[in-house]
Amino acid sequence: MSGQGDGELYPDRLIAMLERVWGDGWLSPGGPEEVARLLDGLSLAHRSVLDIGCGAGGVDVALVANHDAGYVTGIDVEDTVLAHARRTAEKAGLSQRIGVVKIAPGPLPFAPGSFDVVFSKDSIIHIPDKHALMRDVFRVLRPGGWFVASDWLIGHDGEPSAAMKDYIASEGLDFGMASPARYADAMRQAGFVDISTTSRNAWYRDKARDELAAMQGPLYDDAARALGREFVDHNIAIWSNMLPVLETGEHCPTHAGAQARLIRHFSRAGLFAV
Repeated sequence: MSGQGDGELYPDRLIAMLERVWGDGWLSPGGPEEVARLLDGLSLAHRSVLDIGCGAGGVDVALVANHDAGYVTGIDVEDTVLAHARRTAEKAGLSQRIGVVKIAPGPLPFAPGSFDVVFSKDSIIHIPDKHALMRDVFRVLRPGGWFVASDWLIGHDGEPSAAMKDYIASEGLDFGMASPARYADAMRQAGFVDISTTSRNAWYRDKARDELAAMQGPLYDDAARALGREFVDHNIAIWSNMLPVLETGEHCPTHAGAQARLIRHFSRAGLFAV
């Protein structure tokens, strides 16, 4: 969430704050339980997974340890989070099945059909062009593969309300929020089928209240000593700005999923599927 890092969105101090709220290795809410809800009914056993925006590594550890992913490639754009992700994987003893890579913003640097599953947890918000991203995700998936993500969405594609603008400004991050309709359209135009978007607003609305209470209460003194009272107060203000737009539904955390359709080609030998 709040970026105060001399050019970095997620400096060490912010990572330390978010881990206090969401758990070691986690830069977004819900932990392993929310990952399990995202993957409900989808097996990762022995599959290759690309994690877009791997953050501090908790997601990748969960994908391997709890869901038996064969190998997870986590990508991010900042050295700070990647260093944390490597330590998280090493601490879990999973470095042989998790690799994290720094990439530049832009097209995914992978060959077509490189992955069985493309996963992302609350990171696509930092990528403004959803249509370009979905085309790229479709490209790097094998036919029949799956895209599975959660993200922080806005409930519409119109002008954000004053409260939403205040919340986004307080975050200090490069939020490129879009509506569920725009996400679904981006997946559809890329060629995906079995497209779904599911609101998680009610779940996170309640959870965010508990997070704010914890930051103001039992977490406060230790975090203030370690990170500075002003920094902790700033993050408390962010949560306080977020709750009203969660209450109205304008801020709507959402699950999204789709399958890369099996593509049929014609050849001189006849019809074949890939």
